[in-house]
Amino acid sequence: MHSNWRLRMAAAQREIWTGAQLRRLLKEKAGFEISSASVSALLTKQPSVIKLQTLAALCTALECGPADLIEVDTTPLPQAPVTKSPTTQPPAGSPGRRRSMPPV
Repeated sequence: MHSNWRLRMAAAQREIWTGAQLRRLLKEKAGFEISSASVSALLTKQPSVIKLQTLAALCTALECGPADLIEVDTTPLPQAPVTKSPTTQPPAGSPGRRRSMPPV
């Protein structure tokens, strides 16, 4: 699965062009405070992880849904064929296959 972070596009569609504008909007509409460095990172890099609280604040501030911010490619990846490992049994005559004789 592959995802594409679309925050910059979503912000631009709402005429939010700078980190300062987005930061102000997050505070005004969502009551969410975030550092300038964090906003800058969200605008310029694809995050490997995002807190649900941050995602919800972005959606509230930009009046959008998560799908507007994260595009997910759900195309299945090709899978390697599954191979069964052969069942291993002790060779004939080994201790694992001996039978005891009843006492005489």
